[in-house]
Amino acid sequence: MFTIDQIKAAHEKVKSGADFPNYIQDLINLGVKGYDTIVSDGSVSYLGDNGFAASTEKKYDTLAVAAVANKERFIEFLVMHQDGQTDYYTFCQHAAQCGIAKWRVDIIEMSCTYYDTAENPILIEKIPA
Repeated sequence: MFTIDQIKAAHEKVKSGADFPNYIQDLINLGVKGYDTIVSDGSVSYLGDNGFAASTEKKYDTLAVAAVANKERFIEFLVMHQDGQTDYYTFCQHAAQCGIAKWRVDIIEMSCTYYDTAENPILIEKIPA
């Protein structure tokens, strides 16, 4: 199974949202089936076969997540990030401002779902292959 160190090595190659498809391919090669990212502190739980999971510690000081989601503004920030205009931490700050509490990447379905603080899906996008 994969280790957090292997995942960190793959993540270090990501400089912007434009690098995300290659990152997903690296995770597939490691055996990762999906992961949840918690916006408030950047911690991530990676899931593999047979219930295997590995989690990271928090990555930054706690961000306050808005109580009400602003889907339209979040989409604007997401497009900017995917275009390479923002780094990861800035994207997390924008997500928190827009009420996004976490996102779940499902590598099997090749989708990313963004959730509000009540775990309601706010946006579901397909991951480019």
